[in-house]
Amino acid sequence: MSTLVANSLFQQLVSTFGDLDHSNDTPSVNTQRREAFERFQTLGFPTVKNEDWKYTNIHQLVNKTYLLNEDVDVANLDLSRADIPGLDAHRIVLVNGQYILAFSSLEDEVGLVLKPIEEAQEEVNFKKHFAKHADKTDSALVALNTALHTSGIYLEIPKNKVVSKPIQIIHVSSGKQDFFTQTRNLYVLETNAEAEIIETFITVGEAVPNLNNKVAEIVLQENAKLQHYYLQLASNQSSYINHTEVYQTKHSLYNNYNCNFPGVSFVRNDINVRLDDENVESHLYGINLLADKQFVDNHTVVDHMKPHCESYEWYKNIPQDNSVAVFNGKIFVREDAQKTNAFQQNNNMLIGDHATVYTKPQLEIFADDVKCSHGCTMGQFDDEALFYLRARGIGEESARILLVHAFAFDVTSRFSNEVVRTFVEELVAKGLERN
Repeated sequence: MSTLVANSLFQQLVSTFGDLDHSNDTPSVNTQRREAFERFQTLGFPTVKNEDWKYTNIHQLVNKTYLLNEDVDVANLDLSRADIPGLDAHRIVLVNGQYILAFSSLEDEVGLVLKPIEEAQEEVNFKKHFAKHADKTDSALVALNTALHTSGIYLEIPKNKVVSKPIQIIHVSSGKQDFFTQTRNLYVLETNAEAEIIETFITVGEAVPNLNNKVAEIVLQENAKLQHYYLQLASNQSSYINHTEVYQTKHSLYNNYNCNFPGVSFVRNDINVRLDDENVESHLYGINLLADKQFVDNHTVVDHMKPHCESYEWYKNIPQDNSVAVFNGKIFVREDAQKTNAFQQNNNMLIGDHATVYTKPQLEIFADDVKCSHGCTMGQFDDEALFYLRARGIGEESARILLVHAFAFDVTSRFSNEVVRTFVEELVAKGLERN
Protein backbone atom coordinates (compact mmCIF):
# COMPACT_ATOMS: atom_id res chain seq x y z
CA MET A 1 0.00 0.00 0.00
CA SER A 2 2.99 2.32 0.19
CA THR A 3 5.60 3.50 -2.24
CA LEU A 4 9.21 2.36 -1.99
CA VAL A 5 12.26 4.56 -2.39
CA ALA A 6 12.69 4.59 -6.16
CA ASN A 7 13.38 7.06 -8.93
CA SER A 8 10.74 5.84 -11.34
CA LEU A 9 7.52 3.89 -11.57
CA PHE A 10 9.35 1.08 -13.38
CA GLN A 11 11.80 0.64 -10.49
CA GLN A 12 8.97 0.80 -8.00
CA LEU A 13 6.96 -1.90 -9.78
CA VAL A 14 9.97 -4.21 -10.19
CA SER A 15 10.79 -3.78 -6.50
CA THR A 16 7.27 -4.55 -5.31
CA PHE A 17 6.19 -7.35 -7.67
CA GLY A 18 7.67 -10.15 -5.60
CA ASP A 19 6.07 -8.84 -2.39
CA LEU A 20 2.50 -8.68 -3.68
CA ASP A 21 0.00 -11.16 -2.28
CA HIS A 22 -1.75 -13.12 -5.02
CA SER A 23 -2.50 -16.13 -2.86
CA ASN A 24 -6.20 -16.02 -3.77
CA ASP A 25 -5.49 -16.33 -7.49
CA THR A 26 -5.91 -19.62 -9.30
CA PRO A 27 -2.69 -21.29 -10.51
CA SER A 28 -3.55 -20.28 -14.07
CA VAL A 29 -3.89 -16.58 -13.20
CA ASN A 30 -0.70 -16.70 -11.14
CA THR A 31 1.13 -18.08 -14.16
CA GLN A 32 -0.37 -15.39 -16.40
CA ARG A 33 0.75 -12.72 -13.96
CA ARG A 34 4.31 -14.00 -13.79
CA GLU A 35 4.70 -14.40 -17.55
CA ALA A 36 3.16 -10.99 -18.21
CA PHE A 37 5.50 -9.27 -15.77
CA GLU A 38 8.47 -10.88 -17.46
CA ARG A 39 7.23 -9.41 -20.76
CA PHE A 40 6.83 -6.00 -19.17
CA GLN A 41 10.34 -6.10 -17.73
CA THR A 42 11.71 -6.97 -21.16
CA LEU A 43 9.73 -4.28 -22.98
CA GLY A 44 9.77 -1.50 -20.41
CA PHE A 45 7.54 1.54 -20.73
CA PRO A 46 7.20 2.74 -24.34
CA THR A 47 9.17 5.78 -25.47
CA VAL A 48 8.93 8.11 -28.45
CA LYS A 49 11.39 5.77 -30.20
CA ASN A 50 8.51 3.29 -30.55
CA GLU A 51 6.67 4.11 -33.77
CA ASP A 52 3.21 3.81 -32.19
CA TRP A 53 4.30 6.22 -29.43
CA LYS A 54 6.14 8.68 -31.66
CA TYR A 55 4.03 11.66 -30.58
CA THR A 56 3.06 10.33 -27.15
CA ASN A 57 5.69 10.92 -24.51
CA ILE A 58 4.83 9.36 -21.14
CA HIS A 59 8.22 10.04 -19.56
CA GLN A 60 6.87 12.61 -17.11
CA LEU A 61 4.08 10.25 -16.08
CA VAL A 62 6.32 7.27 -15.29
CA ASN A 63 9.46 9.07 -14.11
CA LYS A 64 8.08 9.22 -10.57
CA THR A 65 6.56 6.96 -7.94
CA TYR A 66 2.96 6.62 -6.83
CA LEU A 67 0.86 5.23 -4.08
CA LEU A 68 -0.32 1.85 -5.33
CA ASN A 69 -3.83 0.49 -4.75
CA GLU A 70 -5.02 3.20 -2.40
CA ASP A 71 -8.07 2.41 -0.28
CA VAL A 72 -10.59 5.23 -0.51
CA ASP A 73 -13.34 6.36 1.83
CA VAL A 74 -16.41 6.25 -0.41
CA ALA A 75 -18.93 7.48 2.15
CA ASN A 76 -19.25 11.02 0.81
CA LEU A 77 -18.34 10.69 -2.85
CA ASP A 78 -20.17 13.09 -5.14
CA LEU A 79 -20.93 11.30 -8.41
CA SER A 80 -23.06 14.08 -9.91
CA ARG A 81 -20.45 14.89 -12.58
CA ALA A 82 -21.28 11.55 -14.17
CA ASP A 83 -25.01 12.30 -14.39
CA ILE A 84 -26.50 12.26 -17.88
CA PRO A 85 -29.82 14.17 -17.82
CA GLY A 86 -32.74 12.02 -18.90
CA LEU A 87 -30.77 8.76 -18.92
CA ASP A 88 -32.54 5.79 -17.36
CA ALA A 89 -29.77 3.29 -16.78
CA HIS A 90 -28.41 0.64 -14.47
CA ARG A 91 -25.34 1.89 -12.63
CA ILE A 92 -22.01 0.27 -11.80
CA VAL A 93 -19.51 2.35 -9.82
CA LEU A 94 -15.77 1.68 -9.73
CA VAL A 95 -13.64 3.83 -7.42
CA ASN A 96 -9.99 3.58 -8.45
CA GLY A 97 -11.12 0.42 -10.19
CA GLN A 98 -12.72 -1.15 -7.11
CA TYR A 99 -16.34 -2.27 -7.57
CA ILE A 100 -18.54 -0.48 -5.01
CA LEU A 101 -21.69 -2.53 -4.54
CA ALA A 102 -23.45 0.10 -2.41
CA PHE A 103 -23.47 2.61 -5.30
CA SER A 104 -24.42 0.10 -7.98
CA SER A 105 -27.77 -1.18 -9.23
CA LEU A 106 -28.21 -4.14 -11.55
CA GLU A 107 -30.32 -6.47 -9.43
CA ASP A 108 -33.45 -6.58 -11.59
CA GLU A 109 -31.65 -7.93 -14.66
CA VAL A 110 -32.10 -11.67 -14.33
CA GLY A 111 -29.23 -13.86 -15.48
CA LEU A 112 -26.43 -11.31 -15.63
CA VAL A 113 -23.18 -12.19 -13.87
CA LEU A 114 -21.36 -9.23 -12.32
CA LYS A 115 -18.37 -9.78 -10.05
CA PRO A 116 -15.17 -8.07 -9.02
CA ILE A 117 -12.55 -9.38 -11.43
CA GLU A 118 -10.64 -11.15 -8.65
CA GLU A 119 -13.75 -13.17 -7.70
CA ALA A 120 -14.51 -14.33 -11.24
CA GLN A 121 -11.53 -16.58 -11.87
CA GLU A 122 -13.58 -19.79 -11.67
CA GLU A 123 -16.17 -18.60 -14.20
CA VAL A 124 -16.13 -20.63 -17.42
CA ASN A 125 -15.93 -17.60 -19.70
CA PHE A 126 -13.23 -16.04 -17.54
CA LYS A 127 -11.04 -19.11 -17.97
CA LYS A 128 -11.74 -19.09 -21.69
CA HIS A 129 -11.10 -15.42 -22.42
CA PHE A 130 -9.09 -13.65 -19.70
CA ALA A 131 -5.73 -12.48 -21.11
CA LYS A 132 -6.40 -14.44 -24.29
CA HIS A 133 -7.02 -11.41 -26.56
CA ALA A 134 -5.37 -8.19 -25.38
CA ASP A 135 -2.22 -10.06 -24.40
CA LYS A 136 -1.62 -11.17 -27.98
CA THR A 137 -0.57 -7.59 -28.70
CA ASP A 138 2.96 -6.37 -28.00
CA SER A 139 1.76 -3.72 -25.54
CA ALA A 140 3.93 -3.30 -22.46
CA LEU A 141 1.04 -1.56 -20.69
CA VAL A 142 -1.27 -4.54 -21.27
CA ALA A 143 1.41 -6.88 -19.94
CA LEU A 144 1.81 -4.68 -16.87
CA ASN A 145 -1.94 -4.66 -16.30
CA THR A 146 -2.19 -8.45 -16.63
CA ALA A 147 0.62 -8.84 -14.12
CA LEU A 148 -0.48 -6.31 -11.52
CA HIS A 149 -4.20 -5.59 -11.93
CA THR A 150 -5.86 -5.26 -8.55
CA SER A 151 -9.37 -4.22 -9.52
CA GLY A 152 -12.04 -4.23 -12.19
CA ILE A 153 -15.16 -6.21 -13.04
CA TYR A 154 -16.28 -9.32 -14.85
CA LEU A 155 -19.60 -8.85 -16.66
CA GLU A 156 -21.32 -11.72 -18.44
CA ILE A 157 -24.55 -11.31 -20.38
CA PRO A 158 -26.04 -14.76 -20.99
CA LYS A 159 -27.35 -16.34 -24.15
CA ASN A 160 -30.45 -14.62 -25.66
CA LYS A 161 -30.47 -11.91 -22.95
CA VAL A 162 -31.40 -8.40 -24.08
CA VAL A 163 -30.55 -5.99 -21.28
CA SER A 164 -33.63 -3.85 -20.65
CA LYS A 165 -31.83 -0.51 -20.36
CA PRO A 166 -28.30 0.89 -20.66
CA ILE A 167 -25.59 0.01 -18.15
CA GLN A 168 -23.63 3.07 -17.04
CA ILE A 169 -20.20 2.23 -15.63
CA ILE A 170 -18.77 5.18 -13.69
CA HIS A 171 -14.99 5.16 -13.28
CA VAL A 172 -14.08 7.40 -10.34
CA SER A 173 -10.55 8.60 -9.62
CA SER A 174 -10.14 9.78 -6.05
CA GLY A 175 -7.27 9.99 -3.57
CA LYS A 176 -5.24 12.14 -1.20
CA GLN A 177 -1.76 11.24 -2.54
CA ASP A 178 -0.45 10.74 -6.07
CA PHE A 179 -1.73 7.29 -7.02
CA PHE A 180 -1.54 4.68 -9.77
CA THR A 181 -4.41 2.30 -10.58
CA GLN A 182 -4.62 -0.75 -12.79
CA THR A 183 -8.13 -1.81 -13.68
CA ARG A 184 -8.95 -4.95 -15.66
CA ASN A 185 -12.43 -5.51 -17.09
CA LEU A 186 -13.78 -8.50 -19.00
CA TYR A 187 -17.16 -8.26 -20.73
CA VAL A 188 -18.61 -11.38 -22.39
CA LEU A 189 -21.81 -11.27 -24.44
CA GLU A 190 -22.96 -14.76 -25.21
CA THR A 191 -24.92 -15.85 -28.29
CA ASN A 192 -27.77 -13.45 -29.24
CA ALA A 193 -27.12 -11.21 -26.21
CA GLU A 194 -27.60 -7.44 -26.57
CA ALA A 195 -26.47 -4.58 -24.35
CA GLU A 196 -25.60 -0.90 -24.24
CA ILE A 197 -22.68 0.12 -21.98
CA ILE A 198 -21.86 3.76 -21.24
CA GLU A 199 -18.50 4.23 -19.48
CA THR A 200 -18.02 7.62 -17.83
CA PHE A 201 -14.71 8.79 -16.35
CA ILE A 202 -14.67 11.42 -13.59
CA THR A 203 -12.34 12.78 -10.90
CA VAL A 204 -13.74 13.61 -7.46
CA GLY A 205 -12.35 14.78 -4.14
CA GLU A 206 -8.95 16.37 -3.69
CA ALA A 207 -7.04 17.22 -6.84
CA VAL A 208 -3.94 15.00 -6.77
CA PRO A 209 -2.10 13.64 -9.82
CA ASN A 210 -3.23 10.15 -10.75
CA LEU A 211 -2.30 7.70 -13.49
CA ASN A 212 -4.76 5.03 -14.59
CA ASN A 213 -3.78 2.00 -16.68
CA LYS A 214 -7.00 0.34 -17.81
CA VAL A 215 -7.47 -2.77 -19.97
CA ALA A 216 -10.81 -4.10 -21.18
CA GLU A 217 -11.35 -7.34 -23.08
CA ILE A 218 -14.72 -7.57 -24.83
CA VAL A 219 -15.99 -10.80 -26.37
CA LEU A 220 -19.04 -10.93 -28.64
CA GLN A 221 -20.27 -14.41 -29.44
CA GLU A 222 -22.48 -15.26 -32.42
CA ASN A 223 -25.13 -12.61 -33.18
CA ALA A 224 -24.31 -10.60 -30.04
CA LYS A 225 -24.69 -6.81 -30.22
CA LEU A 226 -23.01 -4.13 -28.11
CA GLN A 227 -23.34 -0.35 -28.20
CA HIS A 228 -20.34 0.96 -26.25
CA TYR A 229 -19.66 4.57 -25.18
CA TYR A 230 -16.60 6.19 -23.61
CA LEU A 231 -17.25 9.64 -22.11
CA GLN A 232 -14.04 11.14 -20.73
CA LEU A 233 -14.96 13.85 -18.18
CA ALA A 234 -12.08 13.61 -15.68
CA SER A 235 -10.17 16.62 -14.36
CA ASN A 236 -6.74 17.84 -15.41
CA GLN A 237 -5.08 15.93 -12.55
CA SER A 238 -6.01 12.62 -14.16
CA SER A 239 -4.10 10.74 -16.86
CA TYR A 240 -5.40 7.62 -18.60
CA ILE A 241 -3.85 4.86 -20.66
CA ASN A 242 -6.72 2.72 -21.93
CA HIS A 243 -6.52 -0.47 -24.00
CA THR A 244 -9.75 -1.97 -25.37
CA GLU A 245 -9.54 -5.32 -27.15
CA VAL A 246 -12.69 -6.52 -28.94
CA TYR A 247 -13.05 -10.07 -30.24
CA GLN A 248 -16.05 -10.76 -32.49
CA THR A 249 -17.55 -13.90 -33.97
CA LYS A 250 -20.18 -14.57 -36.65
CA HIS A 251 -23.02 -12.03 -37.18
CA SER A 252 -21.96 -9.94 -34.17
CA LEU A 253 -22.12 -6.13 -34.07
CA TYR A 254 -19.87 -3.81 -32.08
CA ASN A 255 -20.26 -0.01 -32.07
CA ASN A 256 -17.82 2.18 -30.13
CA TYR A 257 -18.42 5.90 -29.48
CA ASN A 258 -15.30 7.51 -28.01
CA CYS A 259 -15.68 11.09 -26.69
CA ASN A 260 -13.07 13.26 -24.93
CA PHE A 261 -13.72 16.74 -23.54
CA PRO A 262 -11.81 19.61 -21.85
CA GLY A 263 -10.41 18.61 -18.48
CA VAL A 264 -8.34 15.43 -18.38
CA SER A 265 -4.68 16.22 -19.03
CA PHE A 266 -3.50 13.06 -20.83
CA VAL A 267 -5.35 10.26 -22.61
CA ARG A 268 -4.03 7.39 -24.70
CA ASN A 269 -6.75 5.13 -26.13
CA ASP A 270 -5.87 1.92 -27.95
CA ILE A 271 -9.01 0.37 -29.43
CA ASN A 272 -8.41 -2.89 -31.30
CA VAL A 273 -11.22 -4.82 -33.00
CA ARG A 274 -10.66 -8.35 -34.32
CA LEU A 275 -13.28 -9.60 -36.81
CA ASP A 276 -12.54 -13.30 -36.53
CA ASP A 277 -15.53 -14.82 -38.32
CA GLU A 278 -17.71 -14.21 -41.36
CA ASN A 279 -20.47 -11.59 -41.47
CA VAL A 280 -19.17 -9.43 -38.64
CA GLU A 281 -19.76 -5.69 -38.42
CA SER A 282 -17.96 -2.97 -36.42
CA HIS A 283 -18.24 0.82 -36.21
CA LEU A 284 -15.85 3.16 -34.42
CA TYR A 285 -16.77 6.82 -33.91
CA GLY A 286 -14.82 9.53 -32.13
CA ILE A 287 -15.38 13.14 -31.05
CA ASN A 288 -12.46 14.89 -29.36
CA LEU A 289 -12.92 18.50 -28.25
CA LEU A 290 -9.74 19.58 -26.46
CA ALA A 291 -8.56 22.73 -24.71
CA ASP A 292 -5.68 24.27 -22.76
CA LYS A 293 -2.70 21.87 -22.81
CA GLN A 294 -4.63 18.64 -23.14
CA PHE A 295 -3.13 15.68 -24.97
CA VAL A 296 -5.38 12.95 -26.41
CA ASP A 297 -4.06 10.12 -28.59
CA ASN A 298 -6.43 7.64 -30.23
CA HIS A 299 -4.87 4.55 -31.82
CA THR A 300 -7.26 2.12 -33.48
CA VAL A 301 -6.79 -1.23 -35.18
CA VAL A 302 -9.56 -2.91 -37.19
CA ASP A 303 -8.36 -6.37 -38.14
CA HIS A 304 -10.40 -8.11 -40.86
CA MET A 305 -9.44 -11.76 -40.46
CA LYS A 306 -12.31 -13.51 -42.29
CA PRO A 307 -14.43 -12.77 -45.40
CA HIS A 308 -17.76 -10.92 -45.76
CA CYS A 309 -17.18 -8.42 -42.94
CA GLU A 310 -17.74 -4.68 -42.71
CA SER A 311 -16.15 -1.90 -40.68
CA TYR A 312 -16.76 1.83 -40.57
CA GLU A 313 -14.62 4.34 -38.68
CA TRP A 314 -14.97 8.11 -38.39
CA TYR A 315 -13.02 10.28 -35.95
CA LYS A 316 -13.23 14.07 -35.63
CA ASN A 317 -10.74 16.16 -33.64
CA ILE A 318 -11.32 19.77 -32.52
CA PRO A 319 -8.23 20.98 -30.61
CA GLN A 320 -8.19 24.48 -29.10
CA ASP A 321 -5.51 26.58 -27.36
CA ASN A 322 -2.28 24.56 -26.95
CA SER A 323 -3.91 21.14 -27.00
CA VAL A 324 -2.68 18.20 -29.08
CA ALA A 325 -4.76 15.50 -30.78
CA VAL A 326 -3.28 12.34 -32.29
CA PHE A 327 -5.10 9.87 -34.52
CA ASN A 328 -3.51 6.68 -35.80
CA GLY A 329 -5.94 4.31 -37.45
CA LYS A 330 -4.96 0.97 -39.01
CA ILE A 331 -7.13 -1.29 -41.10
CA PHE A 332 -5.75 -4.77 -41.79
CA VAL A 333 -7.38 -7.00 -44.41
CA ARG A 334 -5.94 -10.50 -44.16
CA GLU A 335 -5.40 -12.73 -47.18
CA ASP A 336 -8.49 -14.82 -46.43
CA ALA A 337 -10.72 -11.78 -45.79
CA GLN A 338 -12.26 -11.51 -49.26
CA LYS A 339 -15.42 -9.43 -49.77
CA THR A 340 -14.34 -7.02 -47.03
CA ASN A 341 -15.92 -3.57 -46.92
CA ALA A 342 -13.87 -1.13 -44.81
CA PHE A 343 -14.07 2.67 -44.48
CA GLN A 344 -11.95 5.02 -42.39
CA GLN A 345 -12.10 8.83 -42.12
CA ASN A 346 -10.39 11.38 -39.90
CA ASN A 347 -11.35 15.08 -40.01
CA ASN A 348 -9.66 17.80 -37.99
CA MET A 349 -10.67 21.39 -37.19
CA LEU A 350 -7.99 23.43 -35.42
CA ILE A 351 -9.20 26.40 -33.40
CA GLY A 352 -6.42 28.91 -32.77
CA ASP A 353 -2.83 29.18 -33.95
CA HIS A 354 -1.26 26.87 -31.38
CA ALA A 355 -3.44 23.75 -31.55
CA THR A 356 -1.78 20.65 -33.04
CA VAL A 357 -2.93 17.48 -34.78
CA TYR A 358 -0.89 14.45 -35.81
CA THR A 359 -2.79 11.99 -37.96
CA LYS A 360 -1.89 8.77 -39.75
CA PRO A 361 -4.70 6.75 -41.36
CA GLN A 362 -3.40 3.43 -42.72
CA LEU A 363 -4.55 0.50 -44.84
CA GLU A 364 -2.77 -2.85 -45.17
CA ILE A 365 -4.60 -5.06 -47.65
CA PHE A 366 -3.56 -8.62 -48.49
CA ALA A 367 -6.80 -9.68 -50.25
CA ASP A 368 -7.79 -8.72 -53.79
CA ASP A 369 -11.61 -8.73 -53.72
CA VAL A 370 -12.29 -5.93 -51.25
CA LYS A 371 -13.75 -2.44 -51.04
CA CYS A 372 -11.63 -0.22 -48.79
CA SER A 373 -11.08 3.51 -48.48
CA HIS A 374 -9.58 6.00 -46.07
CA GLY A 375 -9.14 9.74 -45.92
CA CYS A 376 -8.06 12.67 -43.80
CA THR A 377 -8.76 16.40 -43.81
CA MET A 378 -7.10 19.20 -41.87
CA GLY A 379 -8.32 22.77 -41.57
CA GLN A 380 -8.55 25.87 -39.41
CA PHE A 381 -11.77 27.21 -37.96
CA ASP A 382 -13.67 28.93 -40.80
CA ASP A 383 -13.61 32.65 -39.98
CA GLU A 384 -15.50 33.50 -43.18
CA ALA A 385 -18.39 31.26 -42.18
CA LEU A 386 -18.31 32.83 -38.72
CA PHE A 387 -18.50 36.30 -40.28
CA TYR A 388 -21.39 35.17 -42.50
CA LEU A 389 -23.42 33.99 -39.50
CA ARG A 390 -22.63 37.07 -37.43
CA ALA A 391 -23.69 39.31 -40.33
CA ARG A 392 -27.12 37.69 -40.07
CA GLY A 393 -27.58 38.58 -36.45
CA ILE A 394 -26.20 35.47 -34.77
CA GLY A 395 -23.89 36.18 -31.83
CA GLU A 396 -20.26 35.08 -32.05
CA GLU A 397 -20.53 32.42 -29.36
CA SER A 398 -23.69 30.91 -30.87
CA ALA A 399 -22.15 31.04 -34.35
CA ARG A 400 -19.04 29.18 -33.14
CA ILE A 401 -21.18 26.48 -31.58
CA LEU A 402 -23.28 26.13 -34.75
CA LEU A 403 -20.20 25.71 -36.93
CA VAL A 404 -18.58 23.14 -34.65
CA HIS A 405 -21.85 21.24 -34.27
CA ALA A 406 -22.12 21.14 -38.06
CA PHE A 407 -18.56 19.79 -38.24
CA ALA A 408 -19.25 17.12 -35.61
CA PHE A 409 -22.71 16.19 -36.94
CA ASP A 410 -21.50 13.36 -39.20
CA VAL A 411 -20.34 11.53 -36.09
CA THR A 412 -22.87 12.55 -33.42
CA SER A 413 -25.79 11.78 -35.75
CA ARG A 414 -24.72 8.13 -35.67
CA PHE A 415 -25.02 7.76 -31.90
CA SER A 416 -27.59 5.06 -31.18
CA ASN A 417 -28.71 6.64 -27.88
CA GLU A 418 -30.45 10.00 -28.35
CA VAL A 419 -30.01 10.98 -24.69
CA VAL A 420 -26.26 10.44 -24.88
CA ARG A 421 -26.13 12.25 -28.21
CA THR A 422 -27.84 15.32 -26.71
CA PHE A 423 -25.51 15.19 -23.70
CA VAL A 424 -22.41 15.04 -25.93
CA GLU A 425 -23.63 17.95 -28.05
CA GLU A 426 -24.18 19.99 -24.86
CA LEU A 427 -20.65 19.15 -23.72
CA VAL A 428 -19.31 20.34 -27.07
CA ALA A 429 -21.15 23.63 -26.61
CA LYS A 430 -19.89 23.98 -23.04
CA GLY A 431 -16.33 23.29 -24.18
CA LEU A 432 -16.55 26.09 -26.72
CA GLU A 433 -18.23 28.66 -24.49
CA ARG A 434 -15.05 29.02 -22.43
CA ASN A 435 -13.64 30.98 -25.38
